[in-house]
Amino acid sequence: MNDLQDLFNPKSVAVIGASNKAGKIGYSIMENIRQSGYSGSVYPVNPREKEILGYRSFQAMPDISKPIDVAVVSVPAQLTIEVARQCGQAGVKYLVVVSSGFKEIGNTGLKREKELLAVCKEFKMRMVGPNVVGIMDTHSPLNASFAPGFPLQGEIAFISQSGAMLLAIFDWSRSVGLGFSRFISMGNKADLNETDFIWTAAQDPKTRVILCYIEDVVDGQRFLKVITEASRRKPVIILKSGASSAGARAASSHTGALAGSDLAYDTAFRQCGVIRAENMSDLFDLAVAFVNQPIPAGRNVAIVTNSGGPGIIATDSVEKYNLKMARFGKDTIEKMRVALPDEANLYNPVDVIGDARTDRYVAALDAVLDDENTDSALVLLSPAAVTEPEETAKAIVAIQQKHRQKPVFSAYMGGEGLAEGTRILTKGGIPCFTFPEPALKAISGMVNYSALHKQLSDKQNFAERTKVDQKSVKAVLYDALKDRRLVLLGNEATQVAQAYEIPAAPVHLASDAKEAEILAESLGYPVVLKIASPKIIHKSDVGGVKIGLENGRQVAKAFDSIMESVRHFMPATPIYGIEVQKMMPKGHELIIGMSRDVQFGPLLAFGLGGIYVNLLQDVSFRLAEGLTTSQIEEMITETKANTLIRGYRGSEPADIGTLVSTIAQVARLSLDFPEITELDLNPVVAYPDGAVALDVKITVSYGDNQEECLP
Repeated sequence: MNDLQDLFNPKSVAVIGASNKAGKIGYSIMENIRQSGYSGSVYPVNPREKEILGYRSFQAMPDISKPIDVAVVSVPAQLTIEVARQCGQAGVKYLVVVSSGFKEIGNTGLKREKELLAVCKEFKMRMVGPNVVGIMDTHSPLNASFAPGFPLQGEIAFISQSGAMLLAIFDWSRSVGLGFSRFISMGNKADLNETDFIWTAAQDPKTRVILCYIEDVVDGQRFLKVITEASRRKPVIILKSGASSAGARAASSHTGALAGSDLAYDTAFRQCGVIRAENMSDLFDLAVAFVNQPIPAGRNVAIVTNSGGPGIIATDSVEKYNLKMARFGKDTIEKMRVALPDEANLYNPVDVIGDARTDRYVAALDAVLDDENTDSALVLLSPAAVTEPEETAKAIVAIQQKHRQKPVFSAYMGGEGLAEGTRILTKGGIPCFTFPEPALKAISGMVNYSALHKQLSDKQNFAERTKVDQKSVKAVLYDALKDRRLVLLGNEATQVAQAYEIPAAPVHLASDAKEAEILAESLGYPVVLKIASPKIIHKSDVGGVKIGLENGRQVAKAFDSIMESVRHFMPATPIYGIEVQKMMPKGHELIIGMSRDVQFGPLLAFGLGGIYVNLLQDVSFRLAEGLTTSQIEEMITETKANTLIRGYRGSEPADIGTLVSTIAQVARLSLDFPEITELDLNPVVAYPDGAVALDVKITVSYGDNQEECLP
């Protein structure tokens, strides 16, 4: 993949639509390029000007005889197609299209956007936008945008689908002194998108942390592959809007994109090592944490406070954010006993008492950071008459420098009186918050990233170690296609499962009562009978299931009863016969399923099955793409079902290995056959020496690929 370095560090930039008139976007872009200290060649293009801000102006692109890396386009939308063509003919590498009036305005704009993209592809130009604020790189330096100024230099890249969000963060960052390596506005993402920009930031040596605000992902499959590798290199933190149904509708309306389910996004981010921020505050709290502090080695937090109330609140937040209170060793306790007054609490949270000066904070913080059971520390300070916020801040910075391998956070709980202390902490690289909760949430995010990062080291993909019979699956799908059915019959679904070594109880189809008796005899009693109709999903609701049949007479009677009941409740429904299946011994009832997400492909589910699926909703999820064995194992351990199948209250543990391989086979089947849109194994009965699916449901959708289903 192209690292886009010529986009962010170009030797030459043309600005088409440049202007001498203050207040015009073309003027702002030119002024920003000039003020940023960009040292390359600048070529303003405006047929009505001879000079713009000290640069010679050109009538049109063909008049520029020198090579151009980047062309910033700020002209009316209807002129962009011709401008792009001229840029392509001039050998421009990248277009940054600031102009609006494309798919965000509807069908007319969408058509124009497609034409613009076609021109870019014709000349092998890459495009940022359209409808963008521009791009900024503080290290080049280059400000090819209409933002009001230039960001402070730093090591955070911010990539935003929303231009307004980018401008708001840009303005806020300057007020709090937060530096950035790059600001990137993506706009409509007609060509270059979040995957491209995250990847180039991952390769940028000046960037340590990558932040991204998105409303959708352009190509989910590519995103998974590329961002997984990016996350191995540095933290990627994403705020994805549209988590609620109303938000999703608004996001879709805003971007004109087809978004996947929020559950799929959540799963995708986790699986490729991305930290998902819940809101804008989280996004930048995490950025400040990662760029200034080392990643904690574990979840054990030490808290040092001069007030009991905030210490209790912080302790509650430790549990809330899945952290642990560090348990100090005897040596640590004794060190603090010598240095602190008798009234002090020497156990976590350490309370140095309200009259504490700097020396008590130093003694306590140094002692707890020396303790091998402490992975990170949070210092709380409430203002009092004797408090020394500035001196204490300097001491906190110095102690963290002594214990560089352990992160230190602070919460200076006040306002004006603590402003200078807060400034000292921030300048010294200690993340400082007004209250303890966001500090602990940031620590939790860092710990979670560490766990995700370790997960990414497992590249053992299940798909290389399995045997499958694709020909049999194609034959079944073709039969359903010929019959114009989108739901496979039970015997067909079982054949598909068995072709991929998914353990499923055999199902045979009987056309009359006599045949049902014969099949039951061959399977062995007891048996279960189920109606075979693609139109009936919940078979029990229409009397379509009979269980525990012990002999031929019961089978014949059940056959007739099912047919009569179904014809009564659903007289027009096509019936293909009655399914005959041997009843299996009782065991742990689980569910393994798959639904196909529009963006990320097959989304797998595992949890408690049978009647508990909807009642308890104890289900974990993973995407099939790039799934590893360890991720499947984690998927199982996340559920309450895990406690049951490991041997709850003396019961025999289930065969976990078979469950892992079954999930893996479902994943591979769903990847191999995109026609399969939904698959449910419910229940899967797990035993100490294996597992078996008693009911297999498969839904298909052939779309325009019917010929590919031919055997």
